[in-house]
Amino acid sequence: MTSKLPLETFQKLLGEKNVLLNEADKAPYLVEWRDKFKGSTPMVLRPGSTHEVSEALKLANKEGLKIVPQGGNTGLVGGQTPKFCGSELVLSLSRLNKIRSIDPDGYTVTVDAGVTLQALHDAVEQHDRLFPLTLGSQGSCQIGGNISTNAGGTAVLSYGNTRDLVLGLEVVLANGEIWEGLRTLRKDNTGYDLKQLFIGSEGTLGVITAATLKLFPRPISTEVALCAMDSPAAALQLFTLARSQAGSMLTGFEIMPQTGLQFAIKHLEGARSPFTQEHNWYVLLELSAGSKTIDLSSATENLFSQAFDLNILSDAVLAQNSTQAQSFWRLRHGMSEVQKHEGGSIKHDVSVPVAKIPEFLEEAIAAVKSYIPDARPVPFGHMGDGNIHFNISQPAGADKAEFLSQWDKVNEIVHGIVIKYNGSISAEHGIGRLKRDLLPKVKSTVEMNLMHTIKSALDPKNTLNPDRVLSADRL
Repeated sequence: MTSKLPLETFQKLLGEKNVLLNEADKAPYLVEWRDKFKGSTPMVLRPGSTHEVSEALKLANKEGLKIVPQGGNTGLVGGQTPKFCGSELVLSLSRLNKIRSIDPDGYTVTVDAGVTLQALHDAVEQHDRLFPLTLGSQGSCQIGGNISTNAGGTAVLSYGNTRDLVLGLEVVLANGEIWEGLRTLRKDNTGYDLKQLFIGSEGTLGVITAATLKLFPRPISTEVALCAMDSPAAALQLFTLARSQAGSMLTGFEIMPQTGLQFAIKHLEGARSPFTQEHNWYVLLELSAGSKTIDLSSATENLFSQAFDLNILSDAVLAQNSTQAQSFWRLRHGMSEVQKHEGGSIKHDVSVPVAKIPEFLEEAIAAVKSYIPDARPVPFGHMGDGNIHFNISQPAGADKAEFLSQWDKVNEIVHGIVIKYNGSISAEHGIGRLKRDLLPKVKSTVEMNLMHTIKSALDPKNTLNPDRVLSADRL
């Protein structure tokens, strides 16, 4: 296959060592971490600068080649994984890993797309600043991928999605042209906001090579608690109370079922439950304050006192130090990972209006159990913004392949209920290949036509991430 490709030209542009041909070298780029999507590629391109990305795309566009941009390869919808067709080239952004500048006074940072989220956190912390995007995969996910998928995470409640954190972008278009849109302005009302086209476009419209991002003051004090309750309805009551009492100081509100916590304690090394008995549901609650004048401890105690008086809570444990707080968050962040140890898992990344979460969970759990009686639903996630990861683990001891063969039918059941509640079939993971064919079922003809028009205008040869988000049949 490589003999038909401009191999020598790519090697000249990027350096021989940055054009991977060996199967062992290519292997990490060809499968996503859940093993659901796998593929093949004749070569992996590893540019080291925006200029090299530009030259690589110019060549690909000229030769009619297909490019799959890839960041940290932590995506969950197959957008970053090449197909088995063997004709898609992987473009890895990992070598673009420089933090270009940090402006503590202006509360901005400019970074290359290949900087990992954890590296960004560590860098701005040295300047006593906060970049609030927080994900379980932050040690390996990269900023370019976070932006191209409009990543959500556990801090959306207070700071918004990734889309809300971006001030400017540098993007290489399909034809190799570079849009230099790295701006630090908070207000810029000069025409179309072009950066929004590329945020959440999953590499189908351009390759993000750098970004200017918003920073925030680091909280002076934080209180983290793990709360136990009987039902999601009680969790909603707690959220309403916490929101009214704490306002913007409520920076985390994550719901977890008993089964999910059991999985985490069983499979996360060193993990343990802070409770002496099991409960049906749990909420991880975080309050943060940015001023020394705020007595956050008293505010937290007052919140819990009211919650117990109203019979909302069955129990609650307040973290006594940062180590215990981190252990609570580890239980939540590890919830996706631990399900792998329980066999097959059919996953959904959905959102419904916050007030409808209890009804949605009750109906969806009942529907799944009716279809697969011994299935183990593990719905968890960002209750404060309506985003639930409605995952279902296979029945204990069941055949994994047989269970996973029910994926489409279970999707149909769950997504049907989501649509009934005016929700979304993708809250934060994107569309990719996994949900591409579902998109026209939940979007109007006008919306689909607009998206196809934009794709055709920016990438007329369908060079970038073909058949992701939008079907190539119409392009």
